[in-house]
Amino acid sequence: MRELVVLGTASQVPTRQRNHNGYLLRWDSEGLLFDPGEGTQRQMQFAGVSATGITRICLTHFHGDHCLGLPGVLARLNLDQVPHPVDVCYPGSGQEFFERLRDVVPWFPGLRERPVTAPGPIPLPDAPFRVEAVRLSHRIDTFGYRLVEPDGRRMLPERLRALGISGPDVGRLQREGTLRLPTGRVVELAEVSTVRRGQRFAFVMDTRMCSGVEELAHEADMLVIEATFLDADAALARDYGHLTAAEAARAAAAAGVRTLVLTHFSQRYGDLDGHRIEASKYFDGELVVAEDLQRVPVPTRR
Repeated sequence: MRELVVLGTASQVPTRQRNHNGYLLRWDSEGLLFDPGEGTQRQMQFAGVSATGITRICLTHFHGDHCLGLPGVLARLNLDQVPHPVDVCYPGSGQEFFERLRDVVPWFPGLRERPVTAPGPIPLPDAPFRVEAVRLSHRIDTFGYRLVEPDGRRMLPERLRALGISGPDVGRLQREGTLRLPTGRVVELAEVSTVRRGQRFAFVMDTRMCSGVEELAHEADMLVIEATFLDADAALARDYGHLTAAEAARAAAAAGVRTLVLTHFSQRYGDLDGHRIEASKYFDGELVVAEDLQRVPVPTRR
């Protein structure tokens, strides 16, 4: 199963309808929790997801609406005696803030700290994908995250049949890359398969428009991105280091995004119809204006 579980969609101030940030990406056997704000542990209960499913936690920056739920989550990991390690990725420049959040709850023995000090791949030796950090433009040190699944190969049954390859020989060809037929001919894997492009997920929070947004969004199957303001309040967005719905949609369209998830809405907007209308002017793919506790499937492979 690959889906995004939206735990909260508010920006700095929560509302009666919107909890602070929180996003759980369920990716096969992995569970990546992004930016757990206040109330994340309770929202997980409402959403029907457990702490046991969390394998990685990624913090974009150390503003409260993106990190104050971390202590509760770590405490729950410890309380539930989660047996596997959990990597926590965060801007290394905020080490002091991370330690304060970590140390107010009982120590979770499976915690593996992954401070991000520069853009690039994050060392996660046992992950079935690559996680990249990209610097964004906010009021403090902020990174966005990009998950990249390795490309695979899809076997072409008609070509296998034409060459008389079946049964265990198919697996042998996949493992070894070549197969010698009884006739003596050597078949290359590329002759009977095609590239199966790995999926890509991008997470962009608190930032002005910058090259980092473009880099993160590039050909993403799903882009989760802040849309704190509408264009009418574009000056506020620039001053406080945020995006408008129109900016997010234009960036997604230019990057070839398939599913665009807008979130992190200012409390000034009680109704989000304006965000949908504004984004729809520029983005004609699948558009989701996120709601708390919503589940959004990662689109199937191209």
